[in-house]
Amino acid sequence: MTEKVLHERLAEIVGPQHLLTGVERGPYVFEGRTPRAVVFPGSPEEVSQLVVLAAEEGIPVIPWGGGSKMALGAPPPEGGLVVGTRRLDRVVEHEPGDLTATVQAGTRMAALQAALGAKGQWFSLDPPLAAQATLGGVLAANASGPRRHLYGTARDLVIGIRVVGPDGAVVKGGGKVVKNVAGYDLTKLYVGSLGTLGIIVEATLKLRPRPEVDRAVVAGFAERGRAAAAVAALMASDLLPHSLELVEGGRPGLFEQTALARSKVGLLLGFDGIAEGVAWQLEEARRLCRDLGAETFEPLEGERQEAAWRFVRDFSRVAFDDAVAAARVGILPAQVGGVLEQAAGIARGLGLRLGASAHAGHGILTLVLAPSGAMEENVSLAAVKALREFRELVRGFGGHLALEWAPLAIKEQVEVWDPPSPAVRIMQRIKAQLDPKGIMNPGRFVGGI
Repeated sequence: MTEKVLHERLAEIVGPQHLLTGVERGPYVFEGRTPRAVVFPGSPEEVSQLVVLAAEEGIPVIPWGGGSKMALGAPPPEGGLVVGTRRLDRVVEHEPGDLTATVQAGTRMAALQAALGAKGQWFSLDPPLAAQATLGGVLAANASGPRRHLYGTARDLVIGIRVVGPDGAVVKGGGKVVKNVAGYDLTKLYVGSLGTLGIIVEATLKLRPRPEVDRAVVAGFAERGRAAAAVAALMASDLLPHSLELVEGGRPGLFEQTALARSKVGLLLGFDGIAEGVAWQLEEARRLCRDLGAETFEPLEGERQEAAWRFVRDFSRVAFDDAVAAARVGILPAQVGGVLEQAAGIARGLGLRLGASAHAGHGILTLVLAPSGAMEENVSLAAVKALREFRELVRGFGGHLALEWAPLAIKEQVEVWDPPSPAVRIMQRIKAQLDPKGIMNPGRFVGGI
């Protein structure tokens, strides 16, 4: 099919005003790969027609929400069809009494929370870059933020899903009530699949009433070991923080108006609920942290509190103004301190600065690299060496590492994902069964899926 004919058929589906074919594709040229066209369907039916056309012509399909997670994964294929979901941005149904909402995939997370907040409710997922990220992209990447400590991840909070599969069929998983029918939980299959099994077009979410109060405090520690001990003590206590974030390094502006600026390591704690209960938890957390050597324990309010949460949510992108790469590590919570200690030594030995932020209660650690004044070699080469050593370090702890983002020059020398495990073979078989032509976001996921 010639480009002219392809563009005509795409325009017939979405309308010429929702089709990009020339230089206007510029924002969607990613890691040196230029799409054949960019389309913005206005309904699940249009998404289906686009996928059918792509399957007929063997054109790779690249789902694109807000673009906040496009750097995750191997580079996209050349000459693909970018299917943008920005027009799928409606709250289809909101049942406040049932604490559920059905929402289209192109809805921005910040807009979704604002709409739910007007009804006194919220979706207890706080992914990075909420003003940019869309619901579909968040679900496809299984992105989450600090509140996963108490409320879980997307797989815990999505009760129903609609996906356009590789053959154009609309697949439904789950339902619109919390207690669903028996059978395979297809929702969990699609969440976190990075668009390799289909395009998420709609999801039904489990909501919560907005809490009466939501408070944050930051505790500063002079030593990494003391901060790790405080994390362990908090985990073993009766306290129920919604967030438990360990932060080290990052640009000097981090909480610059708080006493943490004088400390080596910080713990950012969040508590929500009824006022009396939150006040008790704050006091108990203060006592516990002080007993374990906290230099400071400072409540955050208003914009300072919001700025702190934005910083830890968006850490991989805002830790340094001159960051060169970021990696995401999964280990046991008790291993965070040990991994961080050795990773800091690796970075220091290569003349790099290291910023780290951990969902400390779950062992999810973000490592961000930036050049320092002591650099004696090319910064990209140093970052490649550091990332390779980080991977070996994490493997020694029995964990895993993935590049969260890095320029193409680094991705060409460091694998985005760990070497495939035996479980990946099962994933490859699922991919082959559901997408036999291999058109859905091909090659970007673990194991080349």
